[in-house]
Amino acid sequence: MTTTQAVVNGGARSHPIAQILHHCTQNKNLRGIKAIHAHLLITGLFSFTPTLQTKIIFAYATCLPQTSNLLVRTLTNSLKCLNPRNPLLFNSIISGFCEGGFHSLALHTFSFMHLNGVYIDSYALCSSLTSASCVRSLKFGQKAHAFTVKSGWFSSVYVGCAMIDLYAKLQCINDAAQLFDEIPVRNSVCANALISGYTEAKMWAEALALARKMPSLNLELDNFTFSAALRACAGLSAVELGMQVHGCAIRKIHDMETDVFLQSLLIELYGKCGLVEKAMQVFNMAGFPQRRVRNRDLVLWTSMLGALGKNGNYEQVIRLFREMVAEGIKPDGVAFLTVISACSHTGQVNLGMEYFESMARDYGLEHSPEHYSCLIDLLCRAGELNKAWKMVEEASSKGNSNFTVSMWGALLNACNDCGNVELGKFAAQRAIELDPNNDGIYVLLSNLYARNCMWNEIEQLREFIRGKGLKKDIGSSWIDIVN
Repeated sequence: MTTTQAVVNGGARSHPIAQILHHCTQNKNLRGIKAIHAHLLITGLFSFTPTLQTKIIFAYATCLPQTSNLLVRTLTNSLKCLNPRNPLLFNSIISGFCEGGFHSLALHTFSFMHLNGVYIDSYALCSSLTSASCVRSLKFGQKAHAFTVKSGWFSSVYVGCAMIDLYAKLQCINDAAQLFDEIPVRNSVCANALISGYTEAKMWAEALALARKMPSLNLELDNFTFSAALRACAGLSAVELGMQVHGCAIRKIHDMETDVFLQSLLIELYGKCGLVEKAMQVFNMAGFPQRRVRNRDLVLWTSMLGALGKNGNYEQVIRLFREMVAEGIKPDGVAFLTVISACSHTGQVNLGMEYFESMARDYGLEHSPEHYSCLIDLLCRAGELNKAWKMVEEASSKGNSNFTVSMWGALLNACNDCGNVELGKFAAQRAIELDPNNDGIYVLLSNLYARNCMWNEIEQLREFIRGKGLKKDIGSSWIDIVN
């Protein structure tokens, strides 16, 4: 149940008007809500019944689009009827809008409070800043930042955390870091918000540096801190440092075996760095000082499947997938993608086709472009190029260009592996027709030419790419070495 529903459902449910309003809201009966609103205004109940005031506001928000001018006008008129000397109602409305996903309405309510002299406290500020981060409104965040400094709320650790979180989520990392240094009171939540911003911006070294600095700032390392540190270690492929974080987490977190997210990050780190056995130990809970029996959820299974697949242990992927299904875990699209890819690399065409068909038949999952691309790779590796080509043609006839570009690219890549130049050129032509600026298709076509020593065609293709102004992203690799 969302906060919006909770506000509408809560309060004096025994009141007949509240019950009728609840029924209208559930059925999105806008006409009935307007009739109740008019009755409350005529009888004067609206001005003297704060509970019904909030119920009416949330009823309109539930039934009208957020971009509706009628909703904004109704909200503004309703807010004018509230007692400006009592900010508690405004705070509950902002909080309800924020938690219910009505973020633009939360910001509108905050602006109304500011313009009409309603007292603004840290509660309203924190909720509004959260909504601003969700709608990615940097302008609102900067104005709220100025207001906090002028009003004295800058000393509130909760407001400071919300400001740092806003700047971090909007990738204004320098502003977030400067604010972290300036706020007078800091806690672990502030540091974690900044660390999260660093990791999202792929500033992994900075994230690790702040995590190391937290004990000296008298800030406690928690599950979130260790999770962000592991993400940074994975980004840097720094397996030795990741092991140190792992050991520190075991010492600091007493219930680590219950934190599925942290364990999945460990599996991904070890899998990315080629330490499959270490990843399997985490998956099997080996090495935990107080091992408890618990059901491994889909996240852990999928992480372990991915770690095995990335390191070429395809037979183990298939066995682990069967074990997961046998334990009653419902696989998702990522798990199916991994196991179909494993079937492709092991030449098990029929099994891969069975898993592909099982997605929709047995689990109600939709096939994504990645699943089709993986299936095309499966067919091409088995020499079934014509069957793969027909599958792409059938998908193209459905008219989804974004869907079929990746499929033509997969067919082109498979033709490169099989050495089928003519079909590869045809696949490249069809993909370019759908997406002329897709530099990846040109790279695959160039690789096809190079593999077959077609140097003149490569030179012509390079001239064509330069003429279109396309540039290939420069690849890079990370390795972990001593010093």
